Amino acid sequence: MNAPLLVLEGVHTHIGAYHILHGVDFEVPHGQVTMLLGRNGAGKTTCLRTIMGLWRASRGRVLFDGRPIGGPDANLATPEIARAGIAYVPETMGIFADLTVQENMLLAARGARRASDIDARRLEWIFRLFPALEKFWLYPAGKLSGGQKQMLALAACMLHNPELLLLDEPTAGVDPSARRDFWEELHRLSSLGISVLVSTHYMDEAERCHKLAYISSGRLLAQGTSSEVIAAQRLSTWTIYGDNLSDLSEKLQKQAGVEQTVLFGTLLHVSGQNGETLEHTLRAATAGTAFHIKKTDTGLEDVFIYMMKKSSGFGGRS
Repeated sequence: MNAPLLVLEGVHTHIGAYHILHGVDFEVPHGQVTMLLGRNGAGKTTCLRTIMGLWRASRGRVLFDGRPIGGPDANLATPEIARAGIAYVPETMGIFADLTVQENMLLAARGARRASDIDARRLEWIFRLFPALEKFWLYPAGKLSGGQKQMLALAACMLHNPELLLLDEPTAGVDPSARRDFWEELHRLSSLGISVLVSTHYMDEAERCHKLAYISSGRLLAQGTSSEVIAAQRLSTWTIYGDNLSDLSEKLQKQAGVEQTVLFGTLLHVSGQNGETLEHTLRAATAGTAFHIKKTDTGLEDVFIYMMKKSSGFGGRS
């Protein structure tokens, strides 16, 4: 098995007096899309900037292709070393609205220390990857849609042939159709051997990646494939249908085997690690009522809420 392209080992990062990352460990494999998932303020951006060397880890190591590029003992040229194989796109995407698509690409080329212009062969390759760019080549970037701006940001960061793309909240504020197209583009790039680490707070996007890492309050709570993350929590989950689910939820929180109750619109999800006790409690609580219960597969959202509540010290109920 090939060694992972990117490895974080026990990374701690302080910003001034604030301790942001607490011993973060995870890996990004070659040629796969890895998701860094967490709520706003969880530490995702700090993690990406620490990888780039923009903020230095106070403890731990960041390894890129086996080379140490971050940590107390890393070379002071860390950002320069990292830029050779890593492209970073911040949440704002680094697009200049008053410049044309062409001018944005030229600026990116110069920032990537390529020639002062984009050679014809490279431009042809970019147009094959992102065909819509040729149509909008002379358009002001500010007139592009959110999805088109995403494509421009991706194209710009591909100019220097990166092995790894770091994308910070690239789908924030983008409509569902553009989000879907964007994820298809990421998987197309991964099929070319490019590794992608993308941060997001959208839980529904977790199914779109090869592997995910879930971070909360600067601590990594889980990593692996979706099925591995779900299986690791060993939760049994039931769905309850009926009226007045809020009242039932409050009642169940005090019952044996119930570790979490979560309302999803007209459904109530109830989870716990002791499946036998949980089932007995639910059948007893709903016997002779109009409520209907059904065993269901535990989903990622059930698991994320469970882990988040446990890590915050407030128990598992919501």
